[in-house]
Amino acid sequence: MLKNLANTDPKIYKSIQSELKRQREGLEMIASENFVSEAVLETMGTPLTNKYSEGYPHKRYYGGNKFIDQCEDMAVDRAKELFNAEHANVQPHAGSQANMEAYFAILELGDTILAMDLSAGGHLTHGHKVNFSGSFYKFVHYGVDKKTHRIDMSEVRKIALEAKPKLILAGASAYPRSIDFKAFRTIADEVGAYLMVDMAHIAGLVAAKIHPDPIPYADIVTTTTHKTLRGPRGAMILCKTEDRLHPDDKKNLAQKIDSAVFPGIQGGPLEHIIAAKAVSFHEALQPEFIKYQKQVIKNAKALEKVFKNNDITMVSGGTDNHLLLLDLTNLNISGQQAETALDSVGIYTNKNMIPFDKRKPTNPSGIRLGTAALTTRALKESEMEKVGELIVAILKNINDADTRTDTISKIQTITKQFPLYSKLTI
Repeated sequence: MLKNLANTDPKIYKSIQSELKRQREGLEMIASENFVSEAVLETMGTPLTNKYSEGYPHKRYYGGNKFIDQCEDMAVDRAKELFNAEHANVQPHAGSQANMEAYFAILELGDTILAMDLSAGGHLTHGHKVNFSGSFYKFVHYGVDKKTHRIDMSEVRKIALEAKPKLILAGASAYPRSIDFKAFRTIADEVGAYLMVDMAHIAGLVAAKIHPDPIPYADIVTTTTHKTLRGPRGAMILCKTEDRLHPDDKKNLAQKIDSAVFPGIQGGPLEHIIAAKAVSFHEALQPEFIKYQKQVIKNAKALEKVFKNNDITMVSGGTDNHLLLLDLTNLNISGQQAETALDSVGIYTNKNMIPFDKRKPTNPSGIRLGTAALTTRALKESEMEKVGELIVAILKNINDADTRTDTISKIQTITKQFPLYSKLTI
């Protein structure tokens, strides 16, 4: 498949081979990761990458975009169908850019935004001081209840009434429970704010209608196209056509979003990635995708059961979606120690802060796990329970060489039974 690369740049070729081997022989459990189909892989490697197509379909600044327009039109139409959205912009390169573009579309620098705090499960682009969002805008944050670790909507309302934000942002990167978007919309209406939802982690679950749907309630919805949606690495913005807060503006909300993306922040879109998004949206419109998303949840609940049975503390006590956040405090190990130990046996996770964490973000008290990638490999509840037991064994015997050796052997057995890209040769 990559014979030209092997001849031209054998060092890069070797690294790619090694990475494919790592993916095949390990258990990918980082909640923000997934495996695209071979059809999506193929699309990303096409000559579409050669074409500049600044602008939008049928309104480009360069000629020669007839077939590029066809691909982007399909991506837009499929995105709108998949999520029942009024408008879709499929050009954002990444989730962080999509969030920036949404902010730029409706806010002035220095405006107030109410969002979830990073330590409670939010994202860097939700107002962290090291990120552009925290520099350009005034953020106030809500968190989670100290006992339940769930969003307290009465607290969200109280903060909103005090801060009078121009935008309320719902969505998270490490929140294992369902989100009540209707309640967020009620609060936004009460204070006269826009409601934006960042559904990057749960987009696939939303598409399959097994998580509360933000589309009917939010003015703007941003999402990545990888993670649970199982598309190429990229993003998109969905929105209402009309601007409910400023109906008399010359541009409606859809036009404001499009202008913020291009020419506001981005130049030429990545049309090979946009075509791959179209392919993944087509895949997500198939009945099999709903079965897959239901299995993602079942597998997460299987892990939850194992952790409960082994007295492993979970933030909020469990999960409603594809991810679990483990609190390792009672095990007297840090998230970094756990991540490193699990890495050493081929179980890939990420260290993560937990609510009210007393440790530093670089070495927090938790690890985050997700089931989307392993579900793509066709693992089901019985296999996930075995995986959960392997995780428990490592966490409880973190320095034991025999445990590591035994775990590696068992992981090899699992990965051989559930191969990744078995037909793909590079």
